[in-house]
Amino acid sequence: MTPLPKRKLSKGRRDRRRAHDALGVPALGVCGNCRQPVLPHRVCPHCGFYKGRQVVAIKDQAAPKK
Repeated sequence: MTPLPKRKLSKGRRDRRRAHDALGVPALGVCGNCRQPVLPHRVCPHCGFYKGRQVVAIKDQAAPKK
């Protein structure tokens, strides 16, 4: 049998413990090639560049799809 708490934790004590659990806003950098916002240490989804060189070939999105 596992140990159980002897007394109920109050809502205030529980919520104070969880005060730092909220998610923050992700930090965004700027792509060095196309100047679009991009997550750090990720390939740019707009142009496919990472650290000044093209890593992924991006298909042309301007063509209409049928």
